[in-house]
Formats: sequence, C-alpha cells, structure tokens
Amino acid sequence: MQHTFRSLSIIDQILMSMDEKDKRRPLLYHLRRQLQEDEITFEEARRTIVEMETALEKVTAPANRVGTLLEAPRDGVAYISVGGSEYYANVDSRMEQEALKVGTRVLVNDAFAIVGDLGFSSSGQVAKISDMLEDGRLRVGQEPGGQISVLSRSSNLVKASLKAGDEVRVDPNFRVALERMPEKEAKDYFLEEIPNLPWEKIGGQDEAIQAIKDTIEMPALHPDLFSRFQYSVPKGFLLYGPPGCGKTLIGKATAYNLVKQAQQEAGLDLKECFMNIKGPEILNMWLGESERQVREIFSRAREKRKEGYLPVVFIDEAESVLGTRRAMRSHSISNTVVPMFCSEMDGIESLQDVVIILASNRPDLIDPAILRPGRIDRKIKVTRPDRYGTLDILKIYLTPNLPIDRKTLEEHGGDGVAAVDTLVARTAEEIFSKRDHTRFLEVTLRSGRKDVLRRGDLASGAIMESIVRRAKEMAIRRSIASGVEEGISQDDLLQAVETEYTENEIFPPTDNTEDWLKLLDYDPENVVRASPIRPGRDTKRRENRIV
Repeated sequence: MQHTFRSLSIIDQILMSMDEKDKRRPLLYHLRRQLQEDEITFEEARRTIVEMETALEKVTAPANRVGTLLEAPRDGVAYISVGGSEYYANVDSRMEQEALKVGTRVLVNDAFAIVGDLGFSSSGQVAKISDMLEDGRLRVGQEPGGQISVLSRSSNLVKASLKAGDEVRVDPNFRVALERMPEKEAKDYFLEEIPNLPWEKIGGQDEAIQAIKDTIEMPALHPDLFSRFQYSVPKGFLLYGPPGCGKTLIGKATAYNLVKQAQQEAGLDLKECFMNIKGPEILNMWLGESERQVREIFSRAREKRKEGYLPVVFIDEAESVLGTRRAMRSHSISNTVVPMFCSEMDGIESLQDVVIILASNRPDLIDPAILRPGRIDRKIKVTRPDRYGTLDILKIYLTPNLPIDRKTLEEHGGDGVAAVDTLVARTAEEIFSKRDHTRFLEVTLRSGRKDVLRRGDLASGAIMESIVRRAKEMAIRRSIASGVEEGISQDDLLQAVETEYTENEIFPPTDNTEDWLKLLDYDPENVVRASPIRPGRDTKRRENRIV
C-alpha cells in the first residue's frame, strides 16, 4: 500500500510539472486510476488470504479438552479432572480465577492450561445419597451389587442442606455432585391436606371411634403414666369392615384429632400429616420397585416426623399389597413386599413416631405376619350404621342451613332444625322398613340357611351422602325449571333412596359372590352364595327367594 501511495505521489508531481495542453496528461491520469484499482484488488486478495489462513489454522489446530474443576484455583493453579485423569493445570492469566466454581466445566488447551469457563453441565447421571460424611462429602449408591462412590460438593451445594435419600446430579466424570434434584412428584402424591374433622363429624361409628381414642390418644397424651405401667404402646391398627362406612374418614379424623389433642392438652408443637396410600398403587411389575416404594413411604414418614409433623400412614385396600404369602415357584410380589413392610414396621418404636393404619374390606386375606401383636396391635371393626347411626349421618349432610321445602318448614312453624329432624327420621324409616320391595340380597350359608338382607342391612355413610346429594340435585332441577328457589322435600329424599338402591351404583353389578363378600358382615368361610334380589325377575325366581 505504501508503494502504491509513493507511485501516486510521483504521478501527481509529474502532472503538476507538465503543461495543461500536454497530450501525455490523459495517459498519466489513466495510469493513476489503474494503480488505484489494482491496489483495491490486491487489498481484497490479501484479506481473503488472511481469512483462509485463519480458517486453515483453526481446522488444523489440536482440539481443546473439556475437564471438570475439582478444587478452586490457588495462585493461578487449579486441580482438574480430564477424561478420568487428574492434573494440576495453570490458569490463563486473562481469566478471572474468582469466577471459576468447583464442578464447572473448563476448557483446556494442548498445554493443559485452563483457557475457558463453560459453566456447569446441564446433564449427567443422577445418584441417590446413602450417607453423609463428616467433612460434607456424599456417599452415593446403596443397591446390592451397585457401585458405591464418594462425591465432593460443587460450589452451589457447599451450604445446601442435604440428607440421605436425596438425589443429586453428578458431573460426567462422576466426581462432583452438581445440584440437588427436585423430589419426585411420586414421593408426595399421597400427602393430603386434612380438613377440619373433629370426631363429631363422623356419625354412626361411636364404638370404633372410642376404640381409636383408647388406642392412640391416651398413650400420646399420658406417656408418663403408660411408662410407669411399662405398657407397650401399639404401633398401628387395622380398620376393617364393608366399604363406604368411613374407614378413610376415620383415618383423617385420627390425624386431625390426635394432633389437636397433643397441642391443647400435652402442649406439643405438632402438625398434621396424612399419607393416604392406595394398596394397588404400590404394586409394580418391575422387580424390586414395589419394595422400593414401601421403603420410600416409611422414609418419607420419618422425614415428616423430624420436620415436626405427626405422620399418619393410611394404607387402603391393604389386602391387595399385604396379602397372604403363598409358596409359588414363580415370583410373587407378596413374598417380598410383606417382609419389607414387616422390617420397616419393626423399625418404628411406637405410635408416637408414626401412626400406621391399615384399612381393608377383607382382613382374612392380609398376611398374619402383618397382623401379629407387635406390629398391627389393634383390630377395630367399622360396622354398618344402624337406624340411629343413619340418623346421625343424614344430619351431617342434611343441615338446617340448606334450602328446605317451604311446605315442610310451614308444618314446623319455620323451625329449620325440627324440619330437618322430620325429613331425616322419615328417610331413615324408609331405608330400614321391612316391606317386600326393600329386600335386596339373599345370602346362602354353608349350613343351608338363607338370609334375606334388606336395604337397611347394607346401609353405609357413602350411601347416605349419595342420597342427600341426589335430593339436592332434584331440588336444583326444579329451581331451574320454575325459576323460583325450591327446597329439599320429603319426596326428594324418598325418591333418592329408591333411585340409589335401584341403580345399584356402589354395589357389584354381577352375581359374583367374591365381589359381594367385601360388602357383607359374614365370615367368608361360611358364605356359599350371594344373590342380588332385583325387580323384574320371573315369578318362580321370586318364590324361590321368598323361601
């Protein structure tokens, strides 16, 4: 470029010395323009060559390695791991050493000097913490035959509160725990909020409630007295009985009332925790997965206890997962889940730590090892409500603050309480009446005796709730059709009773005796057959049922 500039300067001097009419001047101007164009062309060519050389240098240069920073840099030297090997590497002076964090990925050149910071990896293996070492390091891996490793913490986890059972993401070299993984949704799906549920809101189960109070509340509220008598506090109890009679409701009320009593009378700072587990949800086709879930449930309960909760572990349909073990050549889930459940229960000292409640419609199918003393110490039967219990349940769902039929209110002088009492009494009378159309089920016993069960014999809290709900729906439909707010009438409740038992929604749709045994208060060993009595059968069949 300098040579071109000098050439142009010489030409300019020649042009200045020449006469304006000199014929050589156009040639010199043309030469000047040509030199300028050539210079531009040469400059573009030089730029292209430089770019090509740069690209060629990048292509032929050795690849930079990616490592993991194991210790924070000191005096320009850092401890790193690259490809499974460890190095003390220099840090490029142009980098800010304070910005480098333990566990981050670093760029290492061919001289093994750190020349770049790539931040934390966004992927990697997930490991479960099995133990915490005194210096803060983490021991991971606990499955039999699996790899056990010790990890250091990344800068992001130095002050994190970790515990055994937590899951952490590990760097690709499996040396540093990078982050704590959020808990699986499955670990908390069974946690439920407990409503305001005093014992008064449960009707028709006075005996069961009193048995629970004696089993749970007394030892929790008077531990010194029980200790002086050297009384072994129970670990759990079984609620058994037909479905729809309030076993789950009693479990929730247990969690609520036990904590309230502990707060008010014993002055303990506890919070409610109700862990509602459906038995079939634990079952899993993969070997060892069901056992893992059992361990996880008890581990979660112990964690909640340490956090200031009093956990109530409620396992519904317990017979499905804790059924009787049988000697089978093929693998049976019960053969492994039951021993796991027993070992976890043996690790619980008493109900003051964790309350275990099993609920079942078929307690005869639960493994005896679960129900033996020292594990499930109390067996409490939840029976079907009688006429008086039915009245109590109906009053819980049918309250004076609901819209009541105007005619019924006028008959009682506008007294809503009296009107509701009358509606409830007539509804219960219809349910427990012994007329021909109220016959519902014929049970044939092994002795040859045949019992005919009526509607009242199969009453339950769930049926009472459904009856009131159906009556509300009828009143709502009338209000929409007439445009005037209608109230619940006696006809609504009686029609709801008829519809509830006719549609038979909560009863087995078939004549399968095994399905009906879950609803009956009979010893399954003594029942030969259970036949629903349905309207519309031929006369001969009806005569046989009467006999």
